[in-house]
Amino acid sequence: MEVQEEKVGDALVLVPVDRVDSATAKAFEAKVIAAIGQGTSKIVLDFSRLDYISSAGLRVVLVGAKMTRSPRKFVLSDMKPHIREVFDMSGFSKILVIHPDRAAALAG
Repeated sequence: MEVQEEKVGDALVLVPVDRVDSATAKAFEAKVIAAIGQGTSKIVLDFSRLDYISSAGLRVVLVGAKMTRSPRKFVLSDMKPHIREVFDMSGFSKILVIHPDRAAALAG
């Protein structure tokens, strides 16, 4: 699975590409955990290139959020409408910080 990484100031932006499902969740989780382990002050998951996320992908997002222990340090952005719907239906949009775009995520 491809996960693009970009350092922006003191933040690290991770951009998963295509799908996060049971076949790719382990690789995505490894990237997220490695990013958290770097001690980055903020991690932004930019979902602009994500087309599908399964429950296995949602679990990775939840693991990352729990590991950072601060909703302002682990934020999501750029969700396509069908991805946002998954987060809304699962209730994750109530417990995670989701910004409309990367700029807002980096500023917030």
